[in-house]
Amino acid sequence: MSLASSAAAKKPARTKPAARKKPVTRRRKIPYTPEEIREIFRRFSVQRPEPKGELEHVNPFTLVVAVALSAQATDAGVNKATRALFAVADTPEKMLALGEDKVRDYIKTIGLYRNKARNVIALSQKLVDDYGGEVPRTEAELVTLPGVGRKTANVVMSMAFGVPTLAVDTHVFRIGNRLKIAPGKTPDEVEQAFLKIIPEDYLFHAHHWLILHGRYCCKARKPECERCVIADICKSPEKTTDVPAPLVELPAQIV
Repeated sequence: MSLASSAAAKKPARTKPAARKKPVTRRRKIPYTPEEIREIFRRFSVQRPEPKGELEHVNPFTLVVAVALSAQATDAGVNKATRALFAVADTPEKMLALGEDKVRDYIKTIGLYRNKARNVIALSQKLVDDYGGEVPRTEAELVTLPGVGRKTANVVMSMAFGVPTLAVDTHVFRIGNRLKIAPGKTPDEVEQAFLKIIPEDYLFHAHHWLILHGRYCCKARKPECERCVIADICKSPEKTTDVPAPLVELPAQIV
């Protein structure tokens, strides 16, 4: 055997590198069946067939402003401040003409009013400069407006333009985690968790159903389980009864 043949014989055969495994994105398991989730939203639909947002507005622009002002404030508090504001400034052009100082005077009862007044003027200016005074319809464009985040963009797309979205505010975030139905550490995680489970035919109104359920029934400090229409399905360790409230349509909202 030649030296070359001997060296070739001793050389170990090359092995192919092991294929890299793609990271597995595991869906967090929830204690509800698809049938139970559908029943939850079916009951919400019976209770409130046409739910509405409770922020007063007259057009997409005033809606953007109202939602931006509602951060760390109640809808009732925002409505009280914006009624007079929107009576004199319901377009970006009129808001710019009003000026930051006067806007601040109108909204001074709302938390963080100085910064919010600055944002209202800045977003009005951007709407005039970049969008011809019209409110854009996509999330990518909406979040470029000062004071507008993902939640505000989702609310505007849903309420102003009829796009089925799910805006996660404090109520929706609390319900997702308290009921263990869409758990998550951040609003984005809760949003994605809800979007994976909400039946498509209930998605358009789901945002308002969840908010109103959290605002008036599954309250932050103490949930009023005796008034809950899904008490028998709910898996929250905090619930105080398994007996659901009568499933009847609630009086129409006054908005």
